[in-house]
Amino acid sequence: MKKLFIYLFIPLLLVGLGSCKEKTQQQALPPEITVVEVIQKDIPIYRQFVGQVYGLKDIPIQARVEGVLEERHFQEGTRIQKGTLLYSIDPAPFIAEVGNQKGKLAEAQTMLANAENQLARYKPLAEINAVSKSALDFAQAKRDASLASVEAAKATLKMAEINLSYCEIHSPITGFIGKTNAREGEFVGKNPNPVILNTVSRIDEIRVQFFLTEAEYLAIARFMRNQKESLKDETNDKRTLKLILSDGSYHPYGGQVDFINREVDASTGAILVQATFPNPDLILRPGQFARVEAMMNFKKGALLVPQRCVSELQGQHSVLVVTDSNKVETRQVITGEKISDLWMIEDGLESKEKIIIDAIQAARAGQEIRPVLIEFESKKPQQ
Repeated sequence: MKKLFIYLFIPLLLVGLGSCKEKTQQQALPPEITVVEVIQKDIPIYRQFVGQVYGLKDIPIQARVEGVLEERHFQEGTRIQKGTLLYSIDPAPFIAEVGNQKGKLAEAQTMLANAENQLARYKPLAEINAVSKSALDFAQAKRDASLASVEAAKATLKMAEINLSYCEIHSPITGFIGKTNAREGEFVGKNPNPVILNTVSRIDEIRVQFFLTEAEYLAIARFMRNQKESLKDETNDKRTLKLILSDGSYHPYGGQVDFINREVDASTGAILVQATFPNPDLILRPGQFARVEAMMNFKKGALLVPQRCVSELQGQHSVLVVTDSNKVETRQVITGEKISDLWMIEDGLESKEKIIIDAIQAARAGQEIRPVLIEFESKKPQQ
């Protein structure tokens, strides 16, 4: 019985010892930890600015004469052509004024005719001294005054006819028209009643206005000045502005700066910039807010690491570097711009160095590991 127990126990003991030895060997191996290489590439530096969208032309439709709005001749919110009749204002008072001025013109022309006839009779009589020189001068002055009265009456009649023409309001451009600020039957053309009845906007192109701080303006101005020749060919397309819409999508057409205002606003320390963007699909409308993305710099040979590789403690940034001997080393770094989900490193790292991307909390300085190199895939597209 004892022999049988020994025969059964010894194999079990050997199996147990072998298993313990295998576990000890496994525990002695350094842990596998994923690492990535420091990326080196040329990187454009972008900034985003909040801007407001305007039509290429935003023309206010104004009531240029006072009166009762008789009729609206278009459908609100639609595209209209240049010259389309938009509104009619009651023309009766202006028709009456035109008739009144025509009467005054006729009266002035009659007086002119009489003055010219009198002058024509006085001239031959003055030559034979049948009338005095002063009488001739008076007749001449009366004729000249009558002529001036006729010209004034013609001008007044012309103004009355112009005011009558203002009773019909036509679109000055082709574009989209909005909501009317007055309805039929309202008195318009005089404050506080509506003077601006509507606005027509041309939106096949749009303007976006945004502001740069003084520091941002100086930075981009110096960059464009210093890099103009070297970047003329290779990055000219990158200087095109991009427009980010409120849903986070990019407008499919790039824009260009139209102008930079002549002065910095002393109250805000900012300078106005305007850019235009094509809008052939008519998606963008005046009044929208959007972000303008502009290239502010171009960094050649920039060093980049994933943001999740970088730890921050009391304002100091560090990464875990894996040395050639597979030892972990804590390295202080100076960070620069954030590019998508990458961080630009200004100092502290070199190209192709390996840094820990996962298990940052588990790794410690001086620890030996088995690095598993992976290629980092950015989850955010770099524009």
